[in-house]
Amino acid sequence: MDEDMLARIETDPRYHRLTKARTRLAWLLTAIMLGAFFSFTALVAFNKELLAAPIGAGVTSLGIPVGFGLILLAILLTAIYVRQANGAFDRLTQEIIAGAEA
Repeated sequence: MDEDMLARIETDPRYHRLTKARTRLAWLLTAIMLGAFFSFTALVAFNKELLAAPIGAGVTSLGIPVGFGLILLAILLTAIYVRQANGAFDRLTQEIIAGAEA
């Protein structure tokens, strides 16, 4: 891309909307993941008895499914970001590039 095209992109209000939306989504998903991770860590540190409680009559403790849930949450949040990036963000990016090339 030449500098002229980059200047047109940087002045496009859709570009600012795109960067703002991407940043907002990234921070939101990061905050959710960090909140969940630090909550799990706090449970491990301050309430070992809760996570050590057995499930039913088996030997599996409550900490195993909670930890597994944390992993699933990370996968879900990644999927949410990818879906948004491949959908709305990519469409808006293509519109911005098309507008700058015109």
